[in-house]
Order: sequence, then structure tokens, then C-alpha cells
Amino acid sequence: MNDSWVRGDLSGISFPAHPVALRQGGVRFLRDAFRAWGVLSADNDVTGIDRFVEVGGGSTGRKVVLSVRYCAPQPGVHRELFAKFSRDFDDDLRDVGRTQMDSEVRFAALARSPGFPIAVPATQFADYHGASGTGLLITERILFGSNGIEPAYPKCLDYRMPGQYEHYRAIVMALGRLAGAHRAGALPARLIEHFPVDLAAATVGERPTRAPEQLDRRLVRLVDFIAAHPGLFPADVRAPQLTSRLAADARAVIAAEPALWRHLAAATDHIALCHWNANVDNAWFWRDGHGLRCGLMDWGCVSQMNVAMALWGALSAAETDLWNRHLDDLLCAFCDEVRAIGGPDVAPVALRRDLVLYAILMGVTWLLDVPALVRARVPGLDATTTRADPHIEDDEGVRAPLQMLVNVLNLWAGTDLGDALRGI
Repeated sequence: MNDSWVRGDLSGISFPAHPVALRQGGVRFLRDAFRAWGVLSADNDVTGIDRFVEVGGGSTGRKVVLSVRYCAPQPGVHRELFAKFSRDFDDDLRDVGRTQMDSEVRFAALARSPGFPIAVPATQFADYHGASGTGLLITERILFGSNGIEPAYPKCLDYRMPGQYEHYRAIVMALGRLAGAHRAGALPARLIEHFPVDLAAATVGERPTRAPEQLDRRLVRLVDFIAAHPGLFPADVRAPQLTSRLAADARAVIAAEPALWRHLAAATDHIALCHWNANVDNAWFWRDGHGLRCGLMDWGCVSQMNVAMALWGALSAAETDLWNRHLDDLLCAFCDEVRAIGGPDVAPVALRRDLVLYAILMGVTWLLDVPALVRARVPGLDATTTRADPHIEDDEGVRAPLQMLVNVLNLWAGTDLGDALRGI
């Protein structure tokens, strides 16, 4: 074994670890890989690669889009492909997330099960080498904006997306169908065994640790930032009723964190196989006789978790107005879908409380450095700056954490935290 090729734990064949090696492997590797995965018949072959372009995006690994030719068309074998590597040997920060693909590869095998309840990109090859964290996933490429598929929707630009509620309803219903099918026993048990309950898996990177005095300093800076930049925050977030209690509430959340994790893990009817980040940028949409439908992609960190965690992942980057107007409707749609497919009877009221508490915990844990990030990346920042500033709107690395922070604070403003914590 070397850095360029590794032997897969699942297929037993050697696969490339980076784009250059994939290009060198060419049609011979693709033929062997697609046959090993069981999608290319023995009497068919890969005859050429018409397009091979490395693309950016995502927080981990390298990516390539390919167009390939075959001897003959074959059902389930796709010409337009997307290859995703777990590794980025040129960027240590991106390479840290390489282990996320372990569960994603196993999910690709699960998604081949007959009658799988939701749409996912069809996989042509997937394998992973656990000892090195090296993986490769090759799927059909979703052709946004063609063949009835809607255009791609970037994260945290939902004000450009028509029918926001309808799109998020499609997402939460897909999440509900998967969770319900899992809990109803409709997915193969031998494959589900690869996805143990792991609430800690639903995260990227190592959680920062902070002393109490560090937490207090960040909260003071956050309150000052909100006051200095009213154009970035809605009125409820700027109100003294929230900002005056942030520090005390945050300390209460941190003190209750062990109990909250125990509560989330013990709510057995709320534990199911979930996509942890089913936002609009990880979905594609189309219409059929049943209305707007969606499929979900990018299944890194997929695991069994409390569904409140998955719903935060799906809604965290949505518009704050959608939270205010439609959260209860979305939770009811999710619970109805879980029940309709044979899953447990999940109560929307309890789910809402857990979602809010989890979101606030994530905000305290991960989002308190957003003010420093915005100051560093937005020149000319002042009291009149809004999300429409090009340095925010055109930079997902700024607009996404900022919008998530706003949503956390908005939920926080409408929550009696003491009462909510007493319920766990």
C-alpha cells in the first residue's frame, strides 16, 4: 500500500486515493470497480472517459466530475458521475475529516436495499480503508437544472429560493420516511448494525473546550457585536430581554449539558438513522404527481441519532422567518411521516423542546466565535451592514455560520430556558 492506492475493506480491490491516481487508473479501474460493486455486468465495459474535471467545494476531501462511455447502455449504470475522495493530501485541515466517509460508504450499501424509502444518488462504487481513513465514493451526478430537476440552491441564500416552506417540508418528510422505515424494521438489520447509536458522530471536527471565563468573554463580545451591528440581527435578537440573560443562560446550558446528552440518548422513540446535515445544498428537488419531492446527498457522518439533531441540521441555515412561521408545521409533517411508514408516535411538542435545547447547545459550543469571523472577513463592517453585503452574501464561510447564529439566538429569545431544562 502507498498513498496513491489502498485496498478497500469492503470490496478487497485496490482503489485510488486522490484524483491523479483515479485519472491514471482510467477505464480499467472504473470497469473493475463498477463490476466489484455489482452495477456493471460482465458483458459490458467502460470504453472511455470524455470528461474529467476536479471541482472544489465541501469541507473535506477532493472531488471530480466525470463523463464516461460504455460498450452498451445498461439500466442503473450512469454516464455522468461524481467522485468524492475522503482525503486531501495537500490540506491538513480538510484531511482531518477523512473518517466521515466510513459511514457514508456503508450507507451507500444500505441504500441499495429494495424499496429504500428515499432518493439518494445511485452509487457505482464505494469503499473505505479504515486503517488510513482513505475512501472513494463514485455516484451518479445530479444534473441540476435539467430533466425536471430544479436548480441547485446554495446554503443560506434561501431568500433567492422560491417556495421555501415547500422545499423544507419536502426535506423533513424525507427525513421522516427514513427514520420511520428504520424504526419500523423495514431496513436490513445486518446493514443497520453498521450504524450504532452515536450522538457524538453528528459533528465535524474536534469540539473546542473553553474555561468558564473564556465563555463569559465571548458572550460579552457577542452582546457588544449585536448592539454594534443591528443590521445583521432581527429585533427579537437585539432586545435586552435576550441579551441581558445570555451569560446566565449559557452557563446553565453548559452545566446541564451531560444531562441533555443523556436525555437525547434515552428518548428511544426519537432515535433513528438520520442524515445529520440535510440542508438545501445537500438536496435536489423535482415535481411529480405527488407534488415537490427531494433526494438527499452527502451522507458523511450518517448514524443513528436523536431526530431533533437531524432536524436542526436540516433547518439550521434556513431563514429565520421560516422558523418563526412554520416550525410547528414542519415538526408535525415530520412526525406524521414517521408514523405513516410504521415508525413510533413522536410527539411534536417534545421534539420541539429537544430541538431548541440542542440548537442552543450547538450555538454555545460552536458559534460564539462568529463575531470575530465576521469582523475579520467583512471590510467596512458598521451598523448599517446587512447580509446583502457582498463580503457576506458571496462567502458561504461567513454567511452560513452567521445565519446559524441568528437562528440559535432567535430560538433562544423565544424560550424560557429554565423551564425547558427542567423538562429533561
